[in-house]
Amino acid sequence: DHRLKELAYLNKGVTINFKDLRNDEEIIERSYLFDGGIKSYVEHLTENKEALFTPPIYMNKVRDDYEVEVAVQYVADYYDELVVSFANNIRTREGGTHLAGFRTALTRVINNFAKKYDLVKDKKEQLTGNDLKEGLTAVITVRLRDPQFEGQTKTKLGNSEVKGIVDSLVDEGLSDFIETYPKVGRLIVQKALEAQ
Repeated sequence: DHRLKELAYLNKGVTINFKDLRNDEEIIERSYLFDGGIKSYVEHLTENKEALFTPPIYMNKVRDDYEVEVAVQYVADYYDELVVSFANNIRTREGGTHLAGFRTALTRVINNFAKKYDLVKDKKEQLTGNDLKEGLTAVITVRLRDPQFEGQTKTKLGNSEVKGIVDSLVDEGLSDFIETYPKVGRLIVQKALEAQ
């Protein structure tokens, strides 16, 4: 049930119908369709929490044979991080190069924004990846031709080129977004400074 719902989030606009015929007395039928895709997934993950801004930041970029889709939300009074990553619809529980690329870009873009708008008191003080983790909820999904899965449970994406591609595409998408909506950028910086 959870996996089918997940697949419907990852493939926006695709309807997944499920029919369980194992029990004659009770036939179970379910249908899943999420037009918002991973944006809806992030909204679902932050459902009963106070979002720092709405709707979530969303980007979908393609470069050569790589498609990168990311949805990001911050939760106001929440200190944990919830980041879910996928490669070709496979959940990468151990993360991998796509997640590393996302984290690097997020940290750099928010620091550049903070510097540009003079939001950090000490010029030498940079926000770290850890400062930006607090309250972060994100779904990262990549589609690529030849995924290499590593780690003990084969749930870590190992393609080295993916890190740079995700980094560069998220940098581009996130920079555009917070320049268009600087209020969102300010809220993220403020949240990170509180975490610091």
